[in-house]
Amino acid sequence: MPQRVLLHFSPQGRSAPRAVQEFAAASGHPVVDVQSAGDVRVRMGRVYPAAIIVDGSPPSDGAFELCAAMKHDAFTAVIPVVVYMTGTLDAQDGAALALEAGADEVLIESLSEREFALRLQMAVWRAERDVGVHPTTLLPGTVQIERDIAERLRAGEPFAVCYADLDHFKEFNDRYGYNNGDRVILILSRILREVVRAHSPRAFVGHIGGDDFIFNAPLDDFRTCCEDVISVFSELIPYQYTDEDRAQGFFFGKDRRGEVYRVPMMTLSIGVVTNEHRSFVHTAQISELATEMKAYAKTFSGSIYVVDRRTDRTQPHPPEE
Repeated sequence: MPQRVLLHFSPQGRSAPRAVQEFAAASGHPVVDVQSAGDVRVRMGRVYPAAIIVDGSPPSDGAFELCAAMKHDAFTAVIPVVVYMTGTLDAQDGAALALEAGADEVLIESLSEREFALRLQMAVWRAERDVGVHPTTLLPGTVQIERDIAERLRAGEPFAVCYADLDHFKEFNDRYGYNNGDRVILILSRILREVVRAHSPRAFVGHIGGDDFIFNAPLDDFRTCCEDVISVFSELIPYQYTDEDRAQGFFFGKDRRGEVYRVPMMTLSIGVVTNEHRSFVHTAQISELATEMKAYAKTFSGSIYVVDRRTDRTQPHPPEE
């Protein structure tokens, strides 16, 4: 599991306050100083931090803009942003600006060291409690997945919910062990996060559990996301096998009756549901259909995505491959 860190950004290049450093030492989250707002975004692609600590002290060049950008990005909105301010001049106005930008907590110099540390601690703990990220991939879990779908429904925007699932993962896990199985899950999570983010900044990627993932994307973006996810996955996954298994394209496994059979290399099935021709009123409707489409995708060999083309107004159409 990747180590959780506290990303610290000060537009003026100042070091993190002592209270932040003490909290980092006590919690086991190292402080990583970042030199620019752009570097924060780069770091976000490499590690899921426990929190982003931002120096909002005047002059706060780029501090509040960074906060707003983090909170308006579906990939980073779940990460707590804590803004601190030194000096008493304009502290109240600065705190209001930070909260308007979406900061999860604002810490001002008039706080006692104890209250400063407790507020920082609670901001991190609230995020861990409320978001519930998966321990292997550190992607948002089912609570955030449902919340994202609900927000898209309320907004009335055209979007797609894509349910991704590995094929033949259990057999791989049985042959190669759970450590290698966890590595495959982590690889898939990185593929989903990086590919979907590259094509659709307004998309969302979550981890239901095991080898089940969801990504939600605007209607115009989902096909490119699905196609490139499958392309990158198909390129990388063979290298998770031994040279012998990779050369054969399969390995021999045993079923529940002890009979030997060929196990193909892992593939990826993605079932897609959109609101292009349907009117949904509840996330449960979408979840049920996405599960159905994922199961349908798994009836095909190889990596594939299938799209539900049924409508509210006509007889059901066969799903689109």
